Amino acid sequence: MDKKLLALLACPVCKGELKLNEARTELVCFADGMAFPIREGIPVMMATEARSLSTDERLHKN
Repeated sequence: MDKKLLALLACPVCKGELKLNEARTELVCFADGMAFPIREGIPVMMATEARSLSTDERLHKN
């Protein structure tokens, strides 16, 4: 994912910072505990498409 694009994106729920998880191909918002998928290089920024982070993921904030 392009770093310039990542810098422009914000969580659609809380407008907070997103972190790229390259291993899982998703953008993560630790404030809301949500991970938004990236499909075919396009971030899917809908809360209904996001998955909830596990407790372990929330604690480690990789």
